[in-house]
Amino acid sequence: MTTVESATKILDSLLGHLGYAATIDLQDTPDGPCLQIQSADSAVLIGKDGERLDDLQYLVNRILRRHRPDAERIKVDCGHFRAIQEDHLNEEIKAAAERVKITGKPFQFRPLNAYYRRIVHNCLVADSQIVSHSPPGDDRLKRITISLKNAPASTSPS
Repeated sequence: MTTVESATKILDSLLGHLGYAATIDLQDTPDGPCLQIQSADSAVLIGKDGERLDDLQYLVNRILRRHRPDAERIKVDCGHFRAIQEDHLNEEIKAAAERVKITGKPFQFRPLNAYYRRIVHNCLVADSQIVSHSPPGDDRLKRITISLKNAPASTSPS
């Protein structure tokens, strides 16, 4: 059984134990495999701001790695929620980067989980004028700040 087949079985089992009827489709994405859940209970499975979806993805990957320590990371989506959120975030990142370049003032995003902070960092890594940074710590949600690479340190985020 492949890693993706194992992950699909884990997710299907979790959803079944929770009492949700769903179909799970595999999608190949640039970030790797994604298990796309289709269910009449999509809103419940997604939760507020995708928190339940994050929890399902975390559990699938933890269980998968317990049995296969070298398993690739599996993304879990429901009703294309993550894909839509990522598209909106990418637009927001590009607009914020342009704003920083025009004004010279740093920009601070709303609190983001590690997955979305990674998207911000990866989106800006090729931009030679902008740098992104997150505060240290173990908080689940952190505000990421982007600023000009050679900006004075005294400027406050907007």
